[in-house]
Amino acid sequence: MAATTLTDTGEENSTDPNRDYHALNAELNLYDKDGKIQFEADHEATRQYFLQHVNKNTVYFHDLEEKLKYLVDEGYYEQEVLDRYDFAFIKRLYKAAYAHKFRFPTFLGAFKYYTSYTLKTFDGTRYLERYEDRVCMVALTLAEGDEQRAFDLMEEIITGRFQPATPTFLNAGKKARGELVSCFLLRIEDNMESIARAVNSALQLSKRGGGVALNLTNLREQGAPIKRIENQSSGVNPVMKLLEDAFSYANQLGARQGAGAVYLHAHHPDIMRFLDTKRENADEKIRIKTLSLGVIIPDITFELAKRNEDMYLFSPYDVERVYGVPFDQINVTEKYYEMVEDKRIHKSKINARGFFQTLAEIQFESGYPYIVFEDTVNRANPIKGKITMSNLCSEILQVSEPSVLNEDLTYAHVGKDISCNLGSLNIAKAMDSPDLGKTIEVAVRALTAVSDQTDIRSVPSIERGNAMSHAIGLGQMNLHGYLGRERIFYGSEEALDFTNMYFYTVVYHAIRSSMKIARERGIYFEGFEDSKYASGEFFEKYINQKWEPATQRVRELFAHQHIPTQEEWRQLKADVQRYGMYNQNLQAVPPTGSISYINHSTSSIHPIVSKIEIRKEGKIGRVYYPAPYMTNDNLEYYQDAYEIGPKKIIDTYAVATQHVDQGLSLTLFYPDTVTTRDVNKNYIYAWRKGIKTLYYMRIRQAALEGTEVEGCVSCML
Repeated sequence: MAATTLTDTGEENSTDPNRDYHALNAELNLYDKDGKIQFEADHEATRQYFLQHVNKNTVYFHDLEEKLKYLVDEGYYEQEVLDRYDFAFIKRLYKAAYAHKFRFPTFLGAFKYYTSYTLKTFDGTRYLERYEDRVCMVALTLAEGDEQRAFDLMEEIITGRFQPATPTFLNAGKKARGELVSCFLLRIEDNMESIARAVNSALQLSKRGGGVALNLTNLREQGAPIKRIENQSSGVNPVMKLLEDAFSYANQLGARQGAGAVYLHAHHPDIMRFLDTKRENADEKIRIKTLSLGVIIPDITFELAKRNEDMYLFSPYDVERVYGVPFDQINVTEKYYEMVEDKRIHKSKINARGFFQTLAEIQFESGYPYIVFEDTVNRANPIKGKITMSNLCSEILQVSEPSVLNEDLTYAHVGKDISCNLGSLNIAKAMDSPDLGKTIEVAVRALTAVSDQTDIRSVPSIERGNAMSHAIGLGQMNLHGYLGRERIFYGSEEALDFTNMYFYTVVYHAIRSSMKIARERGIYFEGFEDSKYASGEFFEKYINQKWEPATQRVRELFAHQHIPTQEEWRQLKADVQRYGMYNQNLQAVPPTGSISYINHSTSSIHPIVSKIEIRKEGKIGRVYYPAPYMTNDNLEYYQDAYEIGPKKIIDTYAVATQHVDQGLSLTLFYPDTVTTRDVNKNYIYAWRKGIKTLYYMRIRQAALEGTEVEGCVSCML
């Protein structure tokens, strides 16, 4: 087959060499002579990007049959995916996708797609897919031979209502690919075999897919005995170094860098040494540069700080000997004073307020650690068992089970570790859907297919956990874009009312979809009988009170979308108790980075960071991204996160959290005048509002003297 370049974009194939698309995109950040943002410059940048670059570097095929045959024969596509369908249907699917006449609304969206997602020739120089091709291949892969499901999924993705996460959108249907899974969570037990197996698992998972988080809470502290010989253990920090090196070595074919996170309980004796690894002036021997850090904090820690008391740190080695279970399985709030009095447990103490002060200091320097409010998480957990950690982005909250290993690292008992199957709805587009319930069901079924197709035999505990739980994480993005479009201020009464009713509606349809899958297959997740779904307890808050919009504006927004009634919840409860649910977990709201840009969304349910976001993209340098639906007429509704402030962000997440079975990535944004006292106040505020986890902390950097660019929209450096 002779490969030539594609020349037809539906526009004249003529380029003006004086209209460089980088320069055009940069004009987006400069006001015109009338003081207006130049949105049209970005539109032209997108057009010129195709005319000057994409079209010239895209392989041309005479028809779809030739294209698919070439991609299969040359080892780019999986033949098995296409074999599930008649070619006549595949042709109809592609024709319907192209009939939407999809165009990227922004230059960054197009640039991100062609840089990071589309299929390229093996030498990386030419493009083999347009956006419609990638959408169709994802739909065909996840629909598993069901023509109607493939068509429905194509429609949801091409319209922007549903966006699979990066690993799924990047890899689906490709022959040389990683897994479709976004991230993984691994337990480590207090023995050398478990540590060694964890490092191996981190390598195996990092090369196949997304980020990997590991729980270090059960590891004995520095100076603890080994085989009853005192002062032998090196503690958690050397294990962190091993893991950091593993992640830097293993990446996904160069397409995604390896990324890892480690979590440690606040009452672990190594907690201060753990935090010190992120200090700017830390010794290179202990400094952790690329590994993300998270801390698990129970209620008792806040109570001790409130009373300005010391907090005791307990030896995991001794706790496990006394209680017969790993430290992370202990309810520290409940057992705290009992462990303090138990002379068999070695302990040390630090000041509780000093601990929170250190947390704030480290966050000032590095943005870390993430925080998991342990007791809040477990009170809200509908599944039997204890949640002990989160993931690389702090939104996955699932129960796990320890493995038991033999000396040769084979399994005496395969435990239950966690994989995350993610994808997000675009709230604005979902609200525009002719049927929001159907949009949610199509998304749930797509994510379930990701779980069903996951095959990670190299890490048996991940494979078993996925087979037991079929867990998914349906996320959300573009909340601020939608609110801005509808002329509602982020964090206002109407915004909180909308967020509440939207997530209320989503949880109903997500559970109903999972019930329908269980009914069709006659299978429900392992442990369903012991869940709050099976007992009916989960449904009480929806059945015992009427949920409806509190404001007229939100009633108007839901005029064309049905809000579930108490009677529908009663029926759903009965159906779930009869048929079960296929998915152990259903929702998790990730930070949605790259997929937000290609989907033209604001990230997650955060406010925007600036009206025109400035990103650094590899060799290209600065790229500018306008807030979705922002025009020169509605700018006032696009206050940025630093202007809005932490409390309104926490309030927004709090109303959403009550309807989400897992977590939500919550970043807090501060002005450059923020103090550690302010940060600590917001820890307490978030904890009291029922927030489950905190992700990063971001501080706005003041522009340096002489660096202001006259007439620019976003000039803070």
